[in-house]
Amino acid sequence: MKTNEFMELALEEARAAGARGEVPIGAVVVLDGTVIGRSGNRTRELHDITAHAEVAAIRMACDALGQERLTGADLYVTLEPCTMCAAAISFSRIRRLYYGAEDPKGGGVDNGVRFYAQPTCHHAPDVYSGINEVQAAEILRGFFQGKRD
Repeated sequence: MKTNEFMELALEEARAAGARGEVPIGAVVVLDGTVIGRSGNRTRELHDITAHAEVAAIRMACDALGQERLTGADLYVTLEPCTMCAAAISFSRIRRLYYGAEDPKGGGVDNGVRFYAQPTCHHAPDVYSGINEVQAAEILRGFFQGKRD
């Protein structure tokens, strides 16, 4: 099992999102070993369907740097990004994407449209999956089980 300190921070963001009633997904943007953006899902809180953890963390990181590109930055996210988030990662020029659990239904990286494999994709980050996968999947399972109970 692969583990990573930055993914642990993303898991903290996921847990916090779940506690707010959001789908528990967390993301952290890192540049040169420093966290420059971090968030969990905020779609319900902000009434904004685009407020996924990845997009929120990217917005925070861009704001911190005062620019729209995050060249050289890495993103850690607890669940395989959807197509919208995969596009945001590409457009922001994230260098590396690390994610925890795969998302066979909604993922857009290794599942679904496989955004980075498309000829229209101008920038594809290096992708590493399975980082803290068990913990990420357990958080999601627990959240949805609680909704069913």
